[in-house]
Amino acid sequence: MQRQQKSSQKRAAGHWSHTLAVALALVLALAMAACGAPAEAPPAAQAPAAAPAAPAADTSAKEAPMLAARVAAGELPPLEERLPTNPKVVQPTESLGQYGGTWRMGLRGGQDNALLVRTIAYEHLVRWTPDWTGIEPNVAESYEASADATEYTFKLREGMKWSDGAPFTADDVVFWYEDILTNDEYKALHPVPSWLLAGGEPPVIEKVDDYTFKVKFAAPNGLFIQNLATPSGDDFTRWPKHYASQFHPKYNTETLDALIAEAGATDWVNLMDLKAGGVPGTPYDARWQNSELPTLKPWRLTTAYGEGTTQVVGERNPFYFKVDPEGRQLPYIDRVVYEIGEDVQVLVLRALNGEIDMQDRHIATLDNKAVFVDNAATGNYGFFETVPASMNVQVIALNLTHKDPIKREIYQNKDFRIGLSHAINRQEIIDTIYVSQGEPWQLAPRPTSPFYNEQLAKQYTEYNVDLANEYLDKAGYTERDAQGFRLGPDGKRIVIQVDVQAISQNWIDTLELIKGYWAAVGIQMEPNVMDRSLMYTRKDSNEHDASTWGGDGGLDVILEPRWYFPFSGESLFAEAWKEYYVNPSGVGSLVPPEEPPAPTKRQMELYDQIKATGDAAEQEALMKEILQIAADEFYALGISLPAPGYGIVKNNFKNVPPSFPNAWLYPHPAPTNPEQYYIVQ
Repeated sequence: MQRQQKSSQKRAAGHWSHTLAVALALVLALAMAACGAPAEAPPAAQAPAAAPAAPAADTSAKEAPMLAARVAAGELPPLEERLPTNPKVVQPTESLGQYGGTWRMGLRGGQDNALLVRTIAYEHLVRWTPDWTGIEPNVAESYEASADATEYTFKLREGMKWSDGAPFTADDVVFWYEDILTNDEYKALHPVPSWLLAGGEPPVIEKVDDYTFKVKFAAPNGLFIQNLATPSGDDFTRWPKHYASQFHPKYNTETLDALIAEAGATDWVNLMDLKAGGVPGTPYDARWQNSELPTLKPWRLTTAYGEGTTQVVGERNPFYFKVDPEGRQLPYIDRVVYEIGEDVQVLVLRALNGEIDMQDRHIATLDNKAVFVDNAATGNYGFFETVPASMNVQVIALNLTHKDPIKREIYQNKDFRIGLSHAINRQEIIDTIYVSQGEPWQLAPRPTSPFYNEQLAKQYTEYNVDLANEYLDKAGYTERDAQGFRLGPDGKRIVIQVDVQAISQNWIDTLELIKGYWAAVGIQMEPNVMDRSLMYTRKDSNEHDASTWGGDGGLDVILEPRWYFPFSGESLFAEAWKEYYVNPSGVGSLVPPEEPPAPTKRQMELYDQIKATGDAAEQEALMKEILQIAADEFYALGISLPAPGYGIVKNNFKNVPPSFPNAWLYPHPAPTNPEQYYIVQ
């Protein structure tokens, strides 16, 4: 089923930009009613000014020349033996592609795993459709869900193989489930992810046959399929039993100790992390730092991410399971090469020189946009648009469950929050900090979301000092000191410290402007600049007056409702209410759970109902009720709707959509099928 666009989105000015109106909804409970069939795609987006047509691809070759040469040399089996019986067919964005070439990108430092995830790692059981309006089978050939959302059946592709040619079957999934996920020693350091819990229990995974398995939950898990399509869903398809079992005591009693010593590991769990998983508390991920690890991804690493390397290099996977409509094996591009550097400006210069083929991460900032536009002809590149999933450039969240009862009383006063909101000159912030890109906005889904709520988005965004003073007086804080600052119920000046991470200069600059706006209505605010880790420590201990962060949940509304009710540790406005929802016993928590007001409790009940149903329409209706309560409660303050972003793409680099979402849960650009990108030779 397909979501309909509810309103058009304002687009940023710029002669390179184009107009796109696509319904981008992550609610996507539609998958629950599906049996693995892909969602119907919306009408094609309007492209930018026409570029020269790419030469017609030679479709006579069914595999890349580099692989055909290896087949001829007897190094690889023929293509028909490398593909599954029913390969996944990928529809190219523009045209059938040519084989060959290298996709050049840039990593920032030694911990930039996210760019790798976003470009070459999106091979889960299911995946988002490129337009983010549905979910379709991927590694799974098909899937079915029970009506009560407690049982899911997946059929894998017969004959599918890992990058080293070993079969990929249900045994690989069962190995991960039995020997990794639910293994007592392993899960002591790697708790079962919350999205895999239902009724407080992890699922049971049962093998039906070599290519079929079931996932059974103790209670309904109505968001299971959606979560599988996010980066979190990778575990089901990243554990090759034939390789990883050598690091497990259940399967290797003879050489395991030697392998542990050789790797410098502390025990088998640490060894497994180094070879196939990830080391807790570090950025280490074996997907990127162990080139021996077999993969299902379009490119397999030949040069891993690690100390002493200046590049990460991937070469085409000869056993990749996808083809184009002519039956030609993907990917089209031979190699991906990521140059590693610390300085973002070096990446920008490489992009300006035409040495990056397609990228937006790190380089495509608003500040850099003008120079990229001016240099486009010289650098021989054009642009694509990215539509943010985020709904706000900056959130200011007063701590409604503050330990100090006086501050708690002040911050929980809705009229006080409304007064602060009216005192903010959002348009001046947009013009000054964000080069006039954006529009005044509270914490609300984006205009293109089917969950758009105008009240939630626009209420209290008018800059009006008189109105701000009126609401602050109405809140009861009419008394002022000699400097004109308002006094709280204890007779002391109201002072708000807003925690902000030191690396976010735009947020710091915005807070300096807001400091002046609030002083004008008698409220003293002080930006409290600190390292991110300290900021989280204060938040996790409920020590903060207020915090500022980005506004997630603009398109990924159901899966990321942190600003709509106290849903997770990222709901900075009410840590104690959040604990009531996620950890009511308080065991292991730094913050004692506190029962929230009735409207907030109602939101929690509604979200539990969302998780307990597989009906898309019901999920949508429940989420809209949650959002209306959020509008009525007005928990925190927003500044501006983020403007569309951009990325650069070389003129000979084809099949990149002209516009697509920018999100982590939709790990762009991966859902646009980078395996079908190609380079005109």
